[in-house]
Amino acid sequence: MITKQQTKLFAAAGFVVMWSSGFIGARLGTAEANTFTLLMWRFIAAAIILGGWWLWKQRKRISAKTLFSQAMIGLFAQGGYLLCVFLSIESGVSAGTSNLITTLQPIAAAALAGPVLKESATIRQWFGLLLGISGVLLVVLGDLGSAAGVPLWGYALSFMAVISLVCATLYEKKTKDAVSIMDALPIQTLISAFLFTILAAATGHTAPPVNPDFWMAAAWLAILSTIGGYGFYWLNLKLGSVTRVSSLLYLTPPFTMLWAFFMFGDKIGSFTLAGMIVCLIGVWIIQKE
Repeated sequence: MITKQQTKLFAAAGFVVMWSSGFIGARLGTAEANTFTLLMWRFIAAAIILGGWWLWKQRKRISAKTLFSQAMIGLFAQGGYLLCVFLSIESGVSAGTSNLITTLQPIAAAALAGPVLKESATIRQWFGLLLGISGVLLVVLGDLGSAAGVPLWGYALSFMAVISLVCATLYEKKTKDAVSIMDALPIQTLISAFLFTILAAATGHTAPPVNPDFWMAAAWLAILSTIGGYGFYWLNLKLGSVTRVSSLLYLTPPFTMLWAFFMFGDKIGSFTLAGMIVCLIGVWIIQKE
């Protein structure tokens, strides 16, 4: 019989793997097409898969209140978060720096969970959060490079991505809606597909390339990163506190770098190895009962 602790461990591991897949998929996809094109077709594919599954298996009445709340969560957690991250990197901010900024999300979520949700972090958890951000800093230290010519609004976009995901996380937790993940995720993904289709059309980037590598990347992002990543994120949020769930984001930069090492041959330096160890310790402290 599977215990509650084993379920939490599986959900946590699934989230780290699937969320990290987004950075790998973005690297594959942006080599073939414009950001808006990739995001548009990524979410159209995910919406078709999730919508088809929902029509086949669920097909139950969803209230207008649930439709609205899940649409808002999708706009902030998927649309706003990914749009800000991609545009920040396009403006010249390095992927490592943008990743570092977005890993401030656990600190922001923990700070706001108290006044908003009455869900305060313990002193031990705050220590783990600070240790985790220190580990992330070590992981991306070698990637910071020169920031010459990067506009300040480029960095602001990465901070806006943090705010967008935190808002969606707190809103989802506060609504206490009993809707299942398989009802919620199709709505969230559909609204994101609609958003990115509008943006791609407005910028003239709706036409996908004929290169099969693009479609492989789009399928990768749709299945692993969108359905898997966000599915496991909301599952973890249902199983634990905002602080515990958000802290798992600390594990994504080092795991992504390990993945890139095996898939692309990217080098892993001493700072990265040290950061991975610190991140693991920080998350272990936060997750420890």
